[in-house]
Amino acid sequence: MPHPGEPNPSRWSAEDAFLELLTDTLESMERAGRGQFLQRFFKSIAHIDLTETQSLDLWEQAQARRRELSESRGKRVSLQVAIVDVLASTNLLRLPILMEYEELRKLQFNATTDPLTGLYNRRFFDDYFEKELNRSIRYSHRLALVVFDLHRFKEVNDRYGHPQGDVLLQMAAATLRKSLRTSDYAFRIGGDEFALLLPQSDTEQAAVLSRRLRAAYETAIAPLNLGISLDLDYGLAVYPDDGELKEVLIRVADERLYQLKNGSHPAKQAQAARASRPPVVAEKTPVAEKKEAPPPVEPAPAAIEKASGAERRRWERVSLASTRAYALIGEGVERTARVIDLGYGGVALETSRPEQFEEAFNAVLHVPILPPVRVNLKRVYQGPGSAGSVRIGCSFVT
Repeated sequence: MPHPGEPNPSRWSAEDAFLELLTDTLESMERAGRGQFLQRFFKSIAHIDLTETQSLDLWEQAQARRRELSESRGKRVSLQVAIVDVLASTNLLRLPILMEYEELRKLQFNATTDPLTGLYNRRFFDDYFEKELNRSIRYSHRLALVVFDLHRFKEVNDRYGHPQGDVLLQMAAATLRKSLRTSDYAFRIGGDEFALLLPQSDTEQAAVLSRRLRAAYETAIAPLNLGISLDLDYGLAVYPDDGELKEVLIRVADERLYQLKNGSHPAKQAQAARASRPPVVAEKTPVAEKKEAPPPVEPAPAAIEKASGAERRRWERVSLASTRAYALIGEGVERTARVIDLGYGGVALETSRPEQFEEAFNAVLHVPILPPVRVNLKRVYQGPGSAGSVRIGCSFVT
C-alpha cells in the first residue's frame, strides 16, 4: 500500500490499488502458500501453466522490473505495468489474453468500487484499514479514521424520492474526494455512510478537515433549497490515542458520530444546556475565608454537598457542552463519554450507556486547549441528559 510522499492513491485505478493490496498480503504469507497463490493468479490472468517456483520467480521479476522502470522514469510505476511488461517480454502474453485481462480489470474495479459514488466500497475499506493500521503500528505513525453520515437523509428520500437522494450522496462523495491529501483514502461504507482514512493525522488535524468538509457540503447543497437541514455529521478516532484495534477505532468513531448527531445542532444544544444544568445554590463564604487560596482537590464527598434537598456545588464549573470535549473510560479505551462541564472538584459526563460506568473508575479527559489528563473519578449523581442520554456527575478522587 502507499507510503507517505508517494503519488496520491486516490488517483490510482482500482486494479492498481487491488495489486498493491495483493502485494502486502503476499508479504505476510509463507513461501509455499505464496507460490500456490501466484500459480493460480497467473493462470487466471494469462492462462499460463507454471510451477509454484516459476510463479514465484515471475512475481519477483515483476517487482524488480517495477523498481527498474520507476528509477528510469523518475516516478513510481504501477505493478500492473510491470507485470504486463514481464509477461510480454517472456512471450507469455498474447493478444487474446490481453482482451481477457481487460475483463479482469473490470472485475477488479467492480469488486472494489461503489458504482453510485465512484468511491471505494466497504469490502475494500475493511481490507485497506487493516493493512494501513498494521503499517502505522510498524512505523509508529498515527492513523485517523473519520466516519460520516447525512443527518436527516431519510427525510430527503421520503420527500423528494431516491433519485434526489442519490444526487446528494454523489455530492457528498465529491466533497470528500476534493479534500483528499496525497495519502488519504475515501470510502462509501453504507447507504448514507462514508469514511476517510488519514495516515499520519492526529485528532486536531482530522477534526479540522472534518469541519471543513461539513461546511463545504453545506455550501454545495444550498442551491438545491431542500427545506431540510441536511448536514454531514462526523465522528473520528485516532490510533493509538483512542485504541489499537480496528474494531475499537470504528466503535469509538461511531460513538462520537452519534454524540455529534444528538448534541451538536443548535436547537439541541440549547435544549441540552437547559435540561442538563442542575440548580446551583451560591454558598456564603465567611469574610475571613475570602482571602485564602482555593482549597486543594478533595475526595468525592467534598465535591458536591447536599443541603435542604438541593445540590450545592462547592466550586462552579465551566460548560463544555458546545465543544468536542470527551473522556476515554477505563484502561482498554473502549468506552467514551461526552464531557458536559468541568470544574475544580469534578466533571459531568454524558453517555447513552450508564450501566457501563462503575461507582469508581479511571478516565482520560480530552478538553480543547488542555493536554489529555488522566483522572480517578467517583460517581456522585445521575440524571437525564440530552436526546435520551444520561448525565453522570463525578468528583475527582485523589
